[in-house]
Amino acid sequence: MRNERDTRTPGATGVRYGPRRRVTVAVAAAIALTAIHPWAVPAPAQASAPPATHTATHSITRPAPVAVSDEVRWTTRTVAPGVQVRTGVIEHPGAEPAWTVTVQAPAVDRLTGAATFAPLGARAWADETARRLREAGLTPRVEEVGWPEYADTPRGTMGWRVRVGSYATSAEAQRTTPKVTAAGLQPSVEWTGYDIQQPADRESVRVAVIDPATFTGTVEATHHGDVADREKTSSVATSLNSLVGVNGGFFVTSDADGVQGTMAGVGAYDGELQSMAAGPRAALILEDGGRRARIADLTTTATARAGSAGYAVEGINRVPGRVRNCGRPGATPTDLPRQDLTCTKADDLVKFTPSFRAGLPTGPGVQVVLDAGHRVVSTGARGGKVPAGGSVLQGIGSAADWLTAHGRAGERIAVQEVVRDTAGRQVELGPGDSVVSAAPTLVAGGRIAVDAATEGMLDPQDLSFGYAWSNGRQPRTMAGIDKEGRLLLVTVDGRQPGTSEGFTLAEGAEFMRSLGAEDALNLDGGGSSTMAVDGRVVNVPSDAAGERPVGDTVQVLPARH
Repeated sequence: MRNERDTRTPGATGVRYGPRRRVTVAVAAAIALTAIHPWAVPAPAQASAPPATHTATHSITRPAPVAVSDEVRWTTRTVAPGVQVRTGVIEHPGAEPAWTVTVQAPAVDRLTGAATFAPLGARAWADETARRLREAGLTPRVEEVGWPEYADTPRGTMGWRVRVGSYATSAEAQRTTPKVTAAGLQPSVEWTGYDIQQPADRESVRVAVIDPATFTGTVEATHHGDVADREKTSSVATSLNSLVGVNGGFFVTSDADGVQGTMAGVGAYDGELQSMAAGPRAALILEDGGRRARIADLTTTATARAGSAGYAVEGINRVPGRVRNCGRPGATPTDLPRQDLTCTKADDLVKFTPSFRAGLPTGPGVQVVLDAGHRVVSTGARGGKVPAGGSVLQGIGSAADWLTAHGRAGERIAVQEVVRDTAGRQVELGPGDSVVSAAPTLVAGGRIAVDAATEGMLDPQDLSFGYAWSNGRQPRTMAGIDKEGRLLLVTVDGRQPGTSEGFTLAEGAEFMRSLGAEDALNLDGGGSSTMAVDGRVVNVPSDAAGERPVGDTVQVLPARH
């Protein structure tokens, strides 16, 4: 549910933006979709924004309730028995998004102390900024922005936004920015169709429905054999003869943050744990080749044992000392999940599996090479390759001291790994089981339950962090499970003004619930969002270069004969 409080412009005679009806959208009657659920597809409400020439200084804009769009047309394709792909465009003919100039509010990163900017500020800052803009000959508008109703964030006002103008093109808006800069302010050109307070004009969605009662193949998360590599979703799909494939979880994209392609969260493929959780975050668990699927927040622990001595392993297949998305004990500046932040650890023990096929990280510390029986083959400097069938332990700080003390040739060092959900239940991984993780949870137990703050996607105390990703419309990939155990794999295109804006996290949760999802989570999105059918990309990825190479993927595979 979203706020349905009145929106109005103080001091403006006869101008009032009132609450709107909450209505669900019926699908076109020409297409029968009741095989999933009697669909009611939500669309964001239309919110009237003051025109660019409006003289009022303030306007309140809050998350709008769902409103009706004129029509949603769906096409359905049966890819295999038990596997359907539905394509639809949600349109809002009354939407009037435009380009505008937003003034960024000075801010301080709460964790690092670094100076930065936020899209929203305090009311006093907004009023002072508006005064400076008027003195520069501009006509600003000040907008109060309310919190979406996440499960773990405040209610009421999130902050105040200051904007100037309404333009048909980005280039026109850009011509206003020098005046804003001359006033000593930080401008940003934005498309208002990405705002949660007003509707997107178009959203292109694709929904794959996999029914385990009918489908005879398998569904699995995969890194295609090399966890230290990035590959396009469609390339993996083609190689595996996949029926449907979507991108999976968050992964490292820069050498500064680790080895590109390695996962920044828990990942398991064919029963083998290949990366550890970044705190308790949502995961899609595919058991027995996807015959049973569920969604839960998972944690991981691992311990290296040499006789009676033990040492905590805090990473699998990542660079020691660097923890992408944080969420590991002892990490600095936080041991909580923090999206797109790379934390550090001074004392760190990391395991490398045979699926890590790149050169091992080098640098200070100690490395122990183990054979297939977990016996020490060698102890020395970091580097080289993981031996076939064996594994490698790398340690820095006190972990290096521990390896030196216990890494004697012929000695046995075994690593015990445990995966649990937040209810404390152990997740037993066996052949045919896989796990893909991202964040946050969208739907739990049939209710919308977006825990964006808990899973580190935004920070209520620091609006410079995560605002655009969480509260703005973005391309998204999502997964859900309905009451009948059917798996829903969903993409929405975004970052395409006038073509497809995407979903906010709140809208993504509403959409998944409208499909009948009892549980759902957000997978990696943005430029990673991709759906391939029979190896061919069927959505429009947002990167200018086209489809992005990613980490792991989820693939729907035909039965092997």
